[in-house]
Amino acid sequence: MARFKSSDGLSLNFTDEGAGLPILCLAGLTRNGADFDYVTPHLAGNRLIKLDYRGRGGSDFDPDWRNYILPVECRDVLELLDHLSLDRVAILGTSRGGLNAMGLAKAAPGRLLGVAFNDIGPVIEPRGLEFIMGYLGRNPAAKTHAAAAAALARVFPEFEEVPESRWHEEAVKHFRQDDDGLRITYDPHLRDAVEAAGAQAAPDLWPYFEALAGLPLACIRGANSDLLSAETLAEMQRRRPDMIVAQVPGRGHVPFLDEPEAVAALREWVELMTS
Repeated sequence: MARFKSSDGLSLNFTDEGAGLPILCLAGLTRNGADFDYVTPHLAGNRLIKLDYRGRGGSDFDPDWRNYILPVECRDVLELLDHLSLDRVAILGTSRGGLNAMGLAKAAPGRLLGVAFNDIGPVIEPRGLEFIMGYLGRNPAAKTHAAAAAALARVFPEFEEVPESRWHEEAVKHFRQDDDGLRITYDPHLRDAVEAAGAQAAPDLWPYFEALAGLPLACIRGANSDLLSAETLAEMQRRRPDMIVAQVPGRGHVPFLDEPEAVAALREWVELMTS
């Protein structure tokens, strides 16, 4: 684990392991760098940098929840790259991480080597967002990791044939145990920021996707995803027929990234940038 200080004074947590192609791993809305532990062994031979956004994981919570927005997170990313003296990186972006990648393509295209999207695109389906809002910022009712693991298996039926051990890993990664039960590993005020953003008209993200022109792209979709539709993925392919695409059967939002289909797509994407 390592830390760096943002320009507004927060201490942000990241890991930096391996050598080779630098791949910056950006997690989903409520998640952190631990999400990429499953895929790490499959990307051996690359330099994997995993950032905990402000207010998530091991990073400082922001005293002003209004800073939990994409432009500030993109600024944090650029400051991390400067801290590491990295001119350019590839980005593996899960959900919100992919949105940040598109934001960076608009704001600082010269810093990107390529982007791989994990179950995210320029159109976010309302049904998927509504599901996220159902739990965002709230501690689970389960009091132990074992109970949380059982609950996850029930709440996510679109994830098929997932062993109990994986759900337990997920529970341990994303809930902290204390004397009163389990606690989320992010600032509950993240909900306030998302609600405030939802009160405004959603921007058209297709120009942000188009800003990725010329960069190697990949997109992995859970075949049962309620956030990235098959129609949006098809339009992404129409606009970028060279984009590597994988649909992972028996997965919703988001694939774990160690599924064979996901691993094959990511390795092909890496090869485009290293061959």
